[in-house]
Amino acid sequence: MQTRSGTAACGDVELFYEDLGDPADAPVLLIMGVGAQLPMWPDGFCGQLIKHGCRVIRFDHRDTGLSTKMHGRRAKGSVYPRVLRYLVGRTSAVPYTLVDLADDVRGLLDHLGIERAHVVGASMGGMIAQVLAGRHPDRILSLGLVMTSAGRPFSSVPRWKVIRLAFGAPAKDAPTEEKLAYEVRNIAIINGPNFLPPVDQLRRRVEELTARSDYPQGMLRQFDAILGTGSLLNYTRRIAAPTVVIHGSKDPMMRPRNGRNLARVIDGARYVVVDGMGHDLPGPVWRPVVESLTENFGTD
Repeated sequence: MQTRSGTAACGDVELFYEDLGDPADAPVLLIMGVGAQLPMWPDGFCGQLIKHGCRVIRFDHRDTGLSTKMHGRRAKGSVYPRVLRYLVGRTSAVPYTLVDLADDVRGLLDHLGIERAHVVGASMGGMIAQVLAGRHPDRILSLGLVMTSAGRPFSSVPRWKVIRLAFGAPAKDAPTEEKLAYEVRNIAIINGPNFLPPVDQLRRRVEELTARSDYPQGMLRQFDAILGTGSLLNYTRRIAAPTVVIHGSKDPMMRPRNGRNLARVIDGARYVVVDGMGHDLPGPVWRPVVESLTENFGTD
């Protein structure tokens, strides 16, 4: 797999990226979710896209991985009023919003000299993709929205077992083993019971990502970016690109109802359910997800 990497200056931030496959092939830009570094788009998943004739670009958001960290910036006050405002579609004052993250993505495309790309976003990345497609339709060849939502008022909230994770985080000075066990448990719950990788594989994944970058403050700011943006419907309703919405039937984080509602908002969007998939991309779901995406690209 041909791999080129570098750093793109996007306004006040620099994004680390990897550019995979043949540069002459159709560009596919992958946008990941909250706190998720670029390896969260697994090599094998990217490899399948490349086999379908795609050039694949994955990157670290600001505040994530090897990209710029926004040290010291924080929203004022308690997070709970922001959560309540978000649930009814309202905005809040935060250090940056999904609009800023979408501008980062546009800057990355500019840096790479890509006028138009197939854009695939997962979770928060799907939200960013909606903003990008709504504001800059000329940059979008097609849109793939995976396990995500338009953040419409009164959307379905995560299952209680996912919400409870936020209240069980170990202390900052907790032993490394306790923090590792907590992260492994998080992945297992979010992944769902189907297609769950072995525990040793999950541990290795957490260890490798932590060694690459350990910056929990960035995840909190990205969560605030979602809350601060509020409902995305003003952007989502403007989407004109061919769109496929892909959702797992067992997603405990972003409930399937949110995916169905998202597909209804976008004119002509196709809704695909991957049976048994949770809020992750384990190996067994790569094939159905890639097949749905490449059919939407027109490269299948």
